Amino acid sequence: MYTEEKKKNTNYGSIFVYCFFGFVLVVGVVRYAKPYYNLQNLMETEAVIEEAFLDVEKSGILPCDLRSSVSSAARDHQKLSATIREETRTRPPLSYCVKFESFATMSKLVKDNGDKYESRPFSAGGYNWTFLVYPNVNKPAGSGGYVSLYVKIDNSSLITTQNEVYAWIKFLTYKSTTDTYHELHATGAQRFHLFKQEYGMLNFLEIGYYQNAAYGFIFNGGQSVFGVDIVVSKPSGTWEDVSYEENIRDPLLDWRITNFSIRDQVSYTSDTFSSGGRNWVLKVYPNGVGSATGNSLSLYLLSASNQKGYVKAKFRVINQTPSNNVEKQVDGWPNAKENGWGVDKLIPLADIKDPSKGFLVKDTIRFEVEILAFSRTDSISN
Repeated sequence: MYTEEKKKNTNYGSIFVYCFFGFVLVVGVVRYAKPYYNLQNLMETEAVIEEAFLDVEKSGILPCDLRSSVSSAARDHQKLSATIREETRTRPPLSYCVKFESFATMSKLVKDNGDKYESRPFSAGGYNWTFLVYPNVNKPAGSGGYVSLYVKIDNSSLITTQNEVYAWIKFLTYKSTTDTYHELHATGAQRFHLFKQEYGMLNFLEIGYYQNAAYGFIFNGGQSVFGVDIVVSKPSGTWEDVSYEENIRDPLLDWRITNFSIRDQVSYTSDTFSSGGRNWVLKVYPNGVGSATGNSLSLYLLSASNQKGYVKAKFRVINQTPSNNVEKQVDGWPNAKENGWGVDKLIPLADIKDPSKGFLVKDTIRFEVEILAFSRTDSISN
């Protein structure tokens, strides 16, 4: 009896030892696993908080107004491209607007119509368009869980007017909670032609926003509003063609002024000259102008048609003895004061009055301008 009882006690002791060590092992595993478990919980919690704040920011509902009974729609946040801008405004759509009495019903009805709603034709910028709304998941392909919005230009508009149309497009949807319009648009104009008649936003706004009235995009029992701005860029009707002309035809302009010593006007203007296919006049200040007043003669070349641009020319006072002429070159753009090209101090007045110099003979002075080059600007109309 003693021996049998001892065996029983020994067996209980072994079971107790095994249980003890098993318990220690479980505690150890839990201890090491707990930090990882807590980290996972922390990451998941942070993700939920971040998503909640993004929902709050977009919905316009302040944190103190959050209701635990409102479930957050599943969202796949995307970083907007640098060429896409997201804005909010109070002004309604400029070109066209569509209101659905029930977004949910419309989503079901269009399943037999290529999963899209296409509006009636409307006019914007002188062209005919239609507005397309895709309310269902992954329609068109690649949209995922987003509503997609597109515009389509009418073929006949392109054929009867021109081959290309450039337009700035903005897509909008109404948000009742803030009484504003959520807007998404590209920063550049879009090009439409016979082989590219549509443009749109594949990922305009998550469909989940139209499944819960708390976000404000459905209201009054399920209504929703979508709109579009279309601003067409009109092609330029007039162009400037700028060229540089050298080897000028008939480059010399010759002008003689008689009775020079008794003329008392501040300035004199010549008759019109033709050179290089353009008309010119010369303007002289016998007693100088500006810093040259009272000490030098000033001479300018002006465009008879008031054209501006670059001119390269040589200005001369002809020595009639003959001897050396006085010559100075002009190379540049119009003088701001005269709106022409010239030299303030072409020749000292003392040299003109000195008979031995040979510039004033029989009270006549002679000027010569040689046009070497100029820029030409021609207007071209489409």
